[in-house]
Amino acid sequence: MARTPTIQGPDLHPKTPAFKAPPGSCDAHTHIFGPDAEYPYADDGSYIPPDAGLADFRKLHDAIGIERAVIVNASCHGLDNRVVTDAIALSGGNYKGVANIDDSFTEAQIDALNKGGIMGCRFTFLKRLGRTPDMSSFYRVVDKIKAFGWHVVIYLDPETVAEFSPILTKLPLPYVIDHMGTVKAAKGLDQPDFHALLDLARSDEKCWVKCCGFERASAVGKPFHDAVPFATKLVEAIPDRVLWGTDWPHPNVSVMPNDGELVDLIPLFAHDPVAQHKILVDNPARLYKF
Repeated sequence: MARTPTIQGPDLHPKTPAFKAPPGSCDAHTHIFGPDAEYPYADDGSYIPPDAGLADFRKLHDAIGIERAVIVNASCHGLDNRVVTDAIALSGGNYKGVANIDDSFTEAQIDALNKGGIMGCRFTFLKRLGRTPDMSSFYRVVDKIKAFGWHVVIYLDPETVAEFSPILTKLPLPYVIDHMGTVKAAKGLDQPDFHALLDLARSDEKCWVKCCGFERASAVGKPFHDAVPFATKLVEAIPDRVLWGTDWPHPNVSVMPNDGELVDLIPLFAHDPVAQHKILVDNPARLYKF
């Protein structure tokens, strides 16, 4: 029996963006949810999403002109990564993935995920989701995955970027900061939390940042233009280590975006074709080995 969703579903009618993404463009932060009947949502998850399966996922990217994707397994699926690896297997090489794992995973299990197109794993350290950092487990996972050439994706509160920076710079592998460090546009470009992110990104060649989550950062709502200057600063600071993503199907947002409109933000922060090609094609191809 299907469970009642506790969060809003995506806008299933994306507008055709005015901006045309170059061939080989990648949505480097996106999710697939369910369907629950086939890929059950975790019983201990902090939310239950409406199903947003592979068919809708494909329709989205066809509509907005994106060929490749990195599917990040969300916390609602717990440690079951099949929703990601099954989609990768059907993608003809156009999808890669980021898994949820913990320190109970064996080398054989990690190797199977690696062969299934998984390129990294994600750690969520968000207070609002009740994710208290267990750093001993974090370090054990890092020790297990480094031999596979994986990276770690870090989802954290903006006020903890400075706290985590010394930990991250010492890692023996690359790491990716989610959602521009969950920056809050209302606090402005001069806020210490964003300066901490810029300092980390500039100083550590292992640091990558995703320009996504504009709807999360914005204080004024659509079309989320108040979040664009933060992405601009990141592109200026580390043009070769910035990724872009939609975050479809946008779990736990207060204002549901239209993904076609999100695509049209790209030329506002990546101002020329060279920068656009780096962010959409070259950078994800390098990190995810497309």
